[in-house]
Amino acid sequence: MTREEKAKIIDEMSAKFAEYPNFYIADSSGMTVAQVDKLRKLCYAKGIEYKVVKNTLIAKALEKNNFDYSPMAEALKGTSGILFSTVANAPAKLLKEFHTASLQKPTVKGAAIGTDFYVGASSLETLANLKSKEEMVGEIIGLLQSPARRIISALLHAKEKEGQTN
Repeated sequence: MTREEKAKIIDEMSAKFAEYPNFYIADSSGMTVAQVDKLRKLCYAKGIEYKVVKNTLIAKALEKNNFDYSPMAEALKGTSGILFSTVANAPAKLLKEFHTASLQKPTVKGAAIGTDFYVGASSLETLANLKSKEEMVGEIIGLLQSPARRIISALLHAKEKEGQTN
């Protein structure tokens, strides 16, 4: 690979890191071509971008964005694929789904969710259980609507009782 090709990949990856607030680094070593194709199709269907890139180029792209990746330095060893998503838990849920349907690869080597870091395959369950922004907003709306629903229900119940006594 020439310097120009490497520079182009670093620029592309730097743009991805700037565009997406969440990314996962996964180890897909040992997967067959058919399994990787299946993973790519599943990623595409869920709106997740998956790229396989050399660790040194990932590190240089992160450095270009002034991203301190030192908590995830261990994740940048071996074969690495990157999953980009706007939804923090989407890649973890996808990997769990892929694991149950196939083998236990790819494994999570590390993830950056906003300013938080998760390292190691053991973090997959935690990452999958994170609430997305949309889920949290939905829960808040449900909580805000709950008192109003109770009041309306009580008023309707009181009106029904009043109608029965007349």
